[in-house]
Amino acid sequence: MFRQALKCSVITAVFFCFAMMAAGVSFAGNTGPEEIILKTAEGKKPAKFPHKKHQETIKCEECHHTMGADGKKGPYVAGEEKKCETCHNKDFKNAELNSLKGVGHARCKGCHKEMEKAGKNAPTKCTGCHVK
Repeated sequence: MFRQALKCSVITAVFFCFAMMAAGVSFAGNTGPEEIILKTAEGKKPAKFPHKKHQETIKCEECHHTMGADGKKGPYVAGEEKKCETCHNKDFKNAELNSLKGVGHARCKGCHKEMEKAGKNAPTKCTGCHVK
């Protein structure tokens, strides 16, 4: 009797795992791609972004966030990541952050400059991020 119950439990667990994987659920968590090529709508000067390398040193919420119903920046919620351009586009009120380029230059380059001041190595020149 015990063997039959154990066998049924194992079969059920295996079936559940396959069903969850088929539904797109990851047990390890979604860490995103290892490297991302960031491109503007115009396709000019794409930037290479080593996503995994950044994940090793900073928390997701340092870059990712949500937008509240009031249109203001909200807290990061895992699994609700969207492309930056979903909100940071020509309709975005802050002209410095109304494009992917603007966000990259303000957030990324700004963070890298702070790191450089602290004596850490981070690219701040165009060729440090942009692919030729």
